[in-house]
Amino acid sequence: MTLALSGQHIAAVDTLQDAAARQAFDSDPALMVRARGISKTFTLHTQGGVEIPALHQVDLDLVQGECVVLVGPSGAGKSTLLRCLYGNYLASAGAIHVRNPAADAAAAQPCVAFTGASPHSVVALRRHLLGYVSQFLHVIPRVSTLTIVAEPLLLRGVEAAEAEMRAGDLLARLNVPRRLWTLPPATFSGGEQQRVNIARGLIADHPVLLLDEPTASLDAENRAVVAELITQARKRGAAIAGIFHDEDTRAQVATRRLELQPVLRAVA
Repeated sequence: MTLALSGQHIAAVDTLQDAAARQAFDSDPALMVRARGISKTFTLHTQGGVEIPALHQVDLDLVQGECVVLVGPSGAGKSTLLRCLYGNYLASAGAIHVRNPAADAAAAQPCVAFTGASPHSVVALRRHLLGYVSQFLHVIPRVSTLTIVAEPLLLRGVEAAEAEMRAGDLLARLNVPRRLWTLPPATFSGGEQQRVNIARGLIADHPVLLLDEPTASLDAENRAVVAELITQARKRGAAIAGIFHDEDTRAQVATRRLELQPVLRAVA
């Protein structure tokens, strides 16, 4: 699929970081995400401006066909890094570049500067490039489970019948009972909600997948199903970064690990 990202959406800023990123993406066609020097500090304005450093100078390359598992103790910034990569958080320092979905178009740059991109650019890149599974399901109330899972396909222009068929196939594979498909997931168990969340995140076959503890609420049987789905996504060429609750799942899906350590204590 070709995606046209117009100049009003993505500003071409000629910096040394942009030039280095373009060179990196040009020299490695499998490179999908390049993060350099990513730092994130939270400021607690209601607590006298106390600053909480969450990440400091983290580098990460994500290439097609790999699953990088983020490891480290609680508070090391694993979820924060994924949220920066997805654009939920704006990095305090550093640069993130992603493969341009329109790179096959004439004169298109091989990569897009994601840090500081406009909201329109972020939405377009999420629709066509970046898939994300959060720790918790956040959806509009009173919308059926089938529609929630099918929505990423509908937003790409897939016909409703096909989108719902594919959504049903994925829900069945994740052992979500058919009787629940027409119901909103707000009253589902934690494990059922998370399986709906996983189905929504995986259905569109995004080239990049960011997975924030997708198996934390699941039993062993369903963890195995999710691990198999992640492995299949990797084998089709997806570039994946994820956080996983248990060592067995990490061992099944990881091609390599990136260890993070907590940044020094908060400073006033």
